[in-house]
Amino acid sequence: MLGEDVHIGEDVSFGAYVVVHDGTRIGDGCTIEDHVVLGKRPRLAGRSTAHGDAGVLELGERVTVCAGAVVLAGARVGEGAILGDQSFVRERSFLGADSVIGRGSVVDNDVQVGSRVRAQTDVYLTAFTVVEDDVFLGPGAITTNDDTMGRHPPGAALRGAILRRACRIGGGAVLTPGVEIGEEAFVAAGAVVTADVPPRAVAIGVPARLVREVGEEDLLEHFR
Repeated sequence: MLGEDVHIGEDVSFGAYVVVHDGTRIGDGCTIEDHVVLGKRPRLAGRSTAHGDAGVLELGERVTVCAGAVVLAGARVGEGAILGDQSFVRERSFLGADSVIGRGSVVDNDVQVGSRVRAQTDVYLTAFTVVEDDVFLGPGAITTNDDTMGRHPPGAALRGAILRRACRIGGGAVLTPGVEIGEEAFVAAGAVVTADVPPRAVAIGVPARLVREVGEEDLLEHFR
């Protein structure tokens, strides 16, 4: 089903039962699989902090949106990116070129994701999170943005995590609001990070503690 004022580039393929809402822009060479919903308008609770103009959904060239994924109006997805089965990308979020969002993962509103990011299955990137280029997130990694768990004054700012270039977050790790994970840092599986992790540091445990530094031989530049 196509809404009004939808732009579809050349060589776009559609699976069965796809819904494309008004104003959506689909670049050349995109693949849209079965049961995908594109450009749905957000529906927000009255007290939600996510109110604001959503705009239209823009998919760059050669984007793949896998079966059952939902991508809201106002998201922008860079060329060559892959959104896995049943993934969910919200309004005003940006996903950089050649990044992959795994099956069932969520990119919340107002999230910035760089290029070549790899988010595995069931990752949750909460609102206002920043993920720089070449970051890896293991299965079930979670970011959070509200220390009060909903008991903050109206209009209080939420703080997502900041994940600097080429850092790695292990499966099931939890990043608490506002923490910064430094460039090339390594957070072990299951860690609960409550404070900033310096560049190239290795953090493990609950709460996470720093145990050593990432070795020169393990830096991304050696794996290009």
